[in-house]
Amino acid sequence: MKIAFVGKGGSGKTTLSALFARHLAASGAPVVAIDADINQHLGVALGLDDHTAATVPALGAHVSEAKEYLRGHNPRIENAADMVKTTPAGRGSRLLRPGGDDPFHTRWSIPVSAGLSLMASGPFNEDDLGVACYHSKTGAVELYLNHLVDTEDEYVVVDMTAGADCFASGLFTRFDLTFLIAEPTVRGASVYRQYRDYADGYDVALAVIGNKVTGPEDVDFLREHVGENLLACFGASRYVRAAEQGRLAPLHALEPEHRDVLEVLRQKVDTQVKDWTRFQNQAVDFHLRNAYAWANNSTGLDLATQVDPEFVHGPQALSAVSV
Repeated sequence: MKIAFVGKGGSGKTTLSALFARHLAASGAPVVAIDADINQHLGVALGLDDHTAATVPALGAHVSEAKEYLRGHNPRIENAADMVKTTPAGRGSRLLRPGGDDPFHTRWSIPVSAGLSLMASGPFNEDDLGVACYHSKTGAVELYLNHLVDTEDEYVVVDMTAGADCFASGLFTRFDLTFLIAEPTVRGASVYRQYRDYADGYDVALAVIGNKVTGPEDVDFLREHVGENLLACFGASRYVRAAEQGRLAPLHALEPEHRDVLEVLRQKVDTQVKDWTRFQNQAVDFHLRNAYAWANNSTGLDLATQVDPEFVHGPQALSAVSV
């Protein structure tokens, strides 16, 4: 399952996405965590020291190599340079498996713990100032997800960029489930409504996790503003505070009520219906939107020709992986 964590800056989405990725990995499941936030803090939240976290290769620096690999022998794509971040998979494309023998998993990620690896879109640096937007960094993440075939008990957890910035591309549709982290404040409720309204019409499965909840009044506030989308609430945590101070303990030391919240999230994920037809249709839709909006003019090509109407995504397509 592909899972996104979104929310306003400071809401705790990085903390909760890291806890959830560790919770999944502790069960023995293979987990790929991806830091797609402009502020790259997921590695440290997972328990890496600053030096090790800084060694994660930036996917944004390997977009050309990623395109060359993923193109495979797809006859609809003559040159890898013709691919854009929304290019969907087709017959002849190289499809990916979580933890597979491919550059994403062998060269552009690092192990964190047993069963858990980390990728990162890469930081926004001085060379980008005034000449690039952060979404150019997340292009490789979108291509990765477009070509990834994940099956039962395999998880990809993505810490997205804060607020509504993720709507600047089709990346927000690449997930089986999106967890929105909302504080029990007017601003937190506003971010939820903004995300809900932007996602409306795109068949995005959304569940809300209340964070920094201090009592029943906070729960009532969130329920009033979020309604049935409120899945669970995470309260004040000494474990989290210690981790934020650089003292990350084993996950079993997390407060029992908060371990219960992580299990509620897992149960929600595991009961989510995986719809490969929807996934591919969304990829095609946003690819065509990008093509008509800017990419055709930028490349000088009709990028609609990259869409393979006969391609059926999912496990059944793995036999068509180019080697």
